Amino acid sequence: MSAASPEAAQGRITEQFKVLKAQGQKALVTFITAGDPGPEFTVPAMHSLVAGGANLLELGIPFSDPEAEGPAIQAANERALAQGMTLTKVMEMVVEFRQSDATTPVVLMGYLNSVLAMPDFPARARTAGVDGLIMVNLPLEEAADLQKGLSAKGLDLVSLIAPTTADRRAQEIASNSSGFLYYVSLKGTTGSGALAVDEVAERMKFLRTLSDVPICVGFGIKDAASAAAVGAHADGVVVGSALVQLMADAPDVPTAEQRLQTATAAIRQGLDA
Repeated sequence: MSAASPEAAQGRITEQFKVLKAQGQKALVTFITAGDPGPEFTVPAMHSLVAGGANLLELGIPFSDPEAEGPAIQAANERALAQGMTLTKVMEMVVEFRQSDATTPVVLMGYLNSVLAMPDFPARARTAGVDGLIMVNLPLEEAADLQKGLSAKGLDLVSLIAPTTADRRAQEIASNSSGFLYYVSLKGTTGSGALAVDEVAERMKFLRTLSDVPICVGFGIKDAASAAAVGAHADGVVVGSALVQLMADAPDVPTAEQRLQTATAAIRQGLDA
């Protein structure tokens, strides 16, 4: 079966958030690194995450210098690159996933260098069935060309806001984000543990005044309790490092599938409680 049609990709992220809002649910966004711990793990893992209750999938593009990542995801990048992972192969994984799932939004997350090395990235991403992109190291001032190219193909460019982002800067970023806004809950790298829910809640109140785009919170969310605590103040939560570590510890694909589905289902239950 071929990749999803261009029409299918248009607005999948926005539609997912509309459905969740109508159902009174919060979005569970899950992150794994493509090709980790081996290429054969990725597509089965994506399906297991959806089976466990994930609403959107973030798929990490392996990169040699992922400066925003903590130890778990850094190690995942190294393992994936050692297995020969490339952006082209990541796209092929999305094509394979789309053969049996035409509805779950897929967002690629990574660093600008990888995307710049592929001149026709927006078109290829759209054809593969990708719905959006998160570029960790893309400043707003340099985003216009990429955003224009993505928008022309119906893809969202999801923006990040940190706790240290000044109010005026946050307003500029929020007004340019599409799909959803990713709020980084911690001053640090992925996988950090010091999550201050009160601070997140206070920041959410301000960010909601800036844009109608849904806001998802990531960094430091690793289980049902932390997801429920943060989810009470956001439109969704992003879970990454805990799932990446779970996969790294799995001896084979079936074990990884089972563990991912179980862990995701537990977080889903916490969010829905």
